[in-house]
Amino acid sequence: MEKKAVAFAKPMNGRMPQAVAWTVMLLVSMLPNILFHEVVHRSPSWLFWAKVAFLLLLGLASWFWPWLTSLRPFFLILASIYLIEAGVSLVTGSTTWQRWFGGADAPFVVSMLGIQLGRLLVSFGMIGVLRVLHYRREAFFLVQGDLSAPIQPVRWLGFAKPEPWTRFGGQFAVYISLGTLLFLYLAGRPQALALIQALPWLPVVLLLAAMNAFSEEMTYRASLLAGLEQAVGSHQALWITAIFFGLGHYFGVPYGMIGVVMASFLGWILGKAMLETRGFFWAWFIHFLQDVMIFFFMAVGAVAPGG
Repeated sequence: MEKKAVAFAKPMNGRMPQAVAWTVMLLVSMLPNILFHEVVHRSPSWLFWAKVAFLLLLGLASWFWPWLTSLRPFFLILASIYLIEAGVSLVTGSTTWQRWFGGADAPFVVSMLGIQLGRLLVSFGMIGVLRVLHYRREAFFLVQGDLSAPIQPVRWLGFAKPEPWTRFGGQFAVYISLGTLLFLYLAGRPQALALIQALPWLPVVLLLAAMNAFSEEMTYRASLLAGLEQAVGSHQALWITAIFFGLGHYFGVPYGMIGVVMASFLGWILGKAMLETRGFFWAWFIHFLQDVMIFFFMAVGAVAPGG
């Protein structure tokens, strides 16, 4: 029997929550930082706390303005991401943490493990916040989901029919990983000896990739989709979270708008996976395979002479 595609949730209260959600997302995303950087070449130190205060004020206002009520979880979840990240950065910047994982001469495995443990702490903190806000695990996608759920057709990606995610997810994971591998190889052109010397690090690379994929998907996708879906509908929630994710990669590699577009597209696919399968697996798996390529080339750089 052929499965039907999951029906996306529709917005609860018309277009006003959608407009507010888009506006708030842009104001508290990396967009202000990008504009400051491009105009005056630096971001002011007060910008972070201005974003947090703005979100908390909106959360407070939602108790008095009914048209903001449905967005209250979104405001509080975003504020929590920033506050938990700030708290964890104090921990990871402490003398004890740096003694364990930091230092200029820290080996690749030790330093990267410290970074990933910090990100994992943030994701665990967000799970706690979602539980405090009375979200069940199914509501924030922390379940396997229906792995063979049909994808809503994406004609421009070559999927004109509702193919199962077992086909689309597997193919896309391979394609995006091979594309990442090609980009990393052409950008770094490592020596064959360095590639061979990095192979013993592969088990550690797999662990780091698994941790990073879980942390980022939980913190920046599952939590935000959960906070937005009922208020603005699945389609708008998907695009809002994808653009937020993309803007966060402006200062990454590749730098600038190319990086934003590429990360937004990936964020859209991964969010689509969560919404359509109602679970975490495909988003995590696609992200994981791509991260394997990235962390392996970081290991290559660490073992190469001068790396």
